[in-house]
Amino acid sequence: MSALRIRVRGVVQGVGFRPFVYRLALRLGVKGWVLNGDAGVEVHAEAPPDVLAAFAGALRAEAPPAARVASVDAEPVAPEGFRTFAIRASGRSVRPTARIAPDLPACDACLAEMADPADRRFGYPYITCTDCGPRYSIVLDLPYDRPATTMRGWPLCPDCAREYADPAGRRFHAQPLACPVCGPAYRLEAVGVPDVTGPDAIARAAAMLRDGAVLAVKGIGGYHLACDARNEAAVRALRERKVRKEKPFALMARDLAEARALVRLSAEAEALLASAARPVVLAPSREVLPDVAPGNPETGVMLPHAPLHALLFAAGAPAALVMTSGNRSSEPIAYLDADARERLGGLADALLVGERPVARRVDDSVATVGPFGPVVLRRSRGYAPEAVARFPTDRPVLALGADLKNSVTLVVGGQAFVSQHVGDLGHYAALVAFRETVDDLLRMYDVDREALVVAHDLHPEYASTQHALGLPGEHVAVQHHRAHVASVLAEREALERRVVGVAFDGTGWGDDGTVWGGEVFVGSVAEGFERVAHLHPALLPGGDAAARHPVQAAAGFLAALDDLPDLAAPPFGFPARYAQARRLVETGVRTFATTSAGRLFDTVAALLGFTREMTFEGQAAIWLEHLAWTAAPAAPYPFPRLDWRPLLRAVVADRLGGRPAAEIARAVHAALAVGILAEAQAHAEAHGLDTVVLSGGVFQNRLLLEEIDARRGGLAVWTNRAVPPNDGGISLGQAALAVYASRGGQRGSESAKR
Repeated sequence: MSALRIRVRGVVQGVGFRPFVYRLALRLGVKGWVLNGDAGVEVHAEAPPDVLAAFAGALRAEAPPAARVASVDAEPVAPEGFRTFAIRASGRSVRPTARIAPDLPACDACLAEMADPADRRFGYPYITCTDCGPRYSIVLDLPYDRPATTMRGWPLCPDCAREYADPAGRRFHAQPLACPVCGPAYRLEAVGVPDVTGPDAIARAAAMLRDGAVLAVKGIGGYHLACDARNEAAVRALRERKVRKEKPFALMARDLAEARALVRLSAEAEALLASAARPVVLAPSREVLPDVAPGNPETGVMLPHAPLHALLFAAGAPAALVMTSGNRSSEPIAYLDADARERLGGLADALLVGERPVARRVDDSVATVGPFGPVVLRRSRGYAPEAVARFPTDRPVLALGADLKNSVTLVVGGQAFVSQHVGDLGHYAALVAFRETVDDLLRMYDVDREALVVAHDLHPEYASTQHALGLPGEHVAVQHHRAHVASVLAEREALERRVVGVAFDGTGWGDDGTVWGGEVFVGSVAEGFERVAHLHPALLPGGDAAARHPVQAAAGFLAALDDLPDLAAPPFGFPARYAQARRLVETGVRTFATTSAGRLFDTVAALLGFTREMTFEGQAAIWLEHLAWTAAPAAPYPFPRLDWRPLLRAVVADRLGGRPAAEIARAVHAALAVGILAEAQAHAEAHGLDTVVLSGGVFQNRLLLEEIDARRGGLAVWTNRAVPPNDGGISLGQAALAVYASRGGQRGSESAKR
């Protein structure tokens, strides 16, 4: 008889791993025990050597579907003579490094039981098992056990207790386990009428949705605002109440067939839609619902992920629902019931309130499919807080991200955990949510704050920077665009690989104190990144306001051109704001130098007809991309060494000459692709490199990526996969660079220790 002490790391808590180990041990005749430990699952196994070898191999090969096994480490120990195999109470002896499972969609077995009138959980919205249900949104502490979740207030009834203790069942040690007898329920609250509870609440909610009402519906990680997507009056009412002028709404389709009716799904997009993360997937619209996505040829669609959603559809809710974050525009999603009543009471006609508390807000994830594979545009429910990288450090690292699309990364035991999407920190409610997220992660992993390496953006006025400087520990300032490039290499765990890195976005604070946004680097995460090229500088009148007004950005770029026509006249029709911005440029008042690729896109959009104020971030660039998609491929305009002046001269001339705006937009995209690749190839050859990394919000543009993919030749192109290319991925790149800066390993100027 031999014995092994086995440690399994990865997403192995809250996914039925201990019950799986128990059943595997019984099948193979292994004696000993299993428990949730600080770093994952720990096993003591006793059996003949050949059985132990089979047992250890099966821990990875036969793991539960929701598990993500990162490593299985086994060491021989002395046998202790166990006669049985048991699940022991979880232990905690050091600071935890275990991975928390993301929230999982309802599995087919639970959905079948919920739809069966003979089953005791018929119609029960909190049905779950070890293969599905909430995880991150209910866990309060580690290790993951029922007393450490928001289900701790509901003792199991005798029937549920038997299922919980039955090793042959799929609810064996399922921590969120409940039923109508012992678990939480739903309640419909509307002004002026008595509350309705249980199945009647869901039936009444479905009827209200059919009748055109707007409902606040509590889901897995917070509240949604829902209405009938095909009821124009209901959608308009939601827009007015939410103060969301044009930004597209996400839809929830009743099933895959309905999703296919709403959007055109490739096989890869369909697989993404039905994946365990259940993200909102952006795809070309098949059925045009103008009030859902005004002027936008794409629609974001998701499938039901909570049992409640399936019950609403079964009760007759419209087959396509607007299902948007429960908030006013720019605020974080509401997740506490009292807050939802206060903030959403004036937006919704009724609230469908679930009794199970949500431990932390977790908004919907958003993803799409591009030429280099699936791309996560907003990383939250279904993905967070999975570890996305490993770094060579034992010190805890906290990276606080950027102020737009904020996320936070915590590195513990070398594992990088990226938080859920937080939001834009310029809004006070989002700033509060950001602070809560930081404190939540540090508390969950019991981090010694004095031992922290704190990474933050180089911008001195970012709210995230100011918060970082108030924390104890060693501080590392990381330049924004280097963090973009580093995020790609971090998620691929290629920290020492030297690449050409291209970071194109709207704005970021540069080493020289100017506004960067079109940058080319050479280097690696380990050695640092040297800035070797950039977009030709332009002027930015009015600072941040230029990001909202394309004609204001255009005033700065077009100031570099001679012999411009009257841009207030057709075909341009620029409003008075352009002339006002030109005066700022001429006087130098509130005018700044910039290399922003995002503002270049805005300038081209203005020249082609988008001359009004944007109502959401990136609207003009999105409009320009969609316009370009309507034209056939076109020859590129000149864009030598990232100099946009010849390109803009050609755009102005062709616009005056009557060339269709869509053709011009397509030629601009081709020019950018050719120019980026030419610059990257030149530096790759000069430094003996074969890989270019693309990151930053501009590379959310699928057409630009397709143009690059078609022309890249033998150059390998890496883009973000696990974290967003926009500022939602910045914190991961900050963490990676801070690991090496804190060790004194970098030779570049991208970081500064304080």
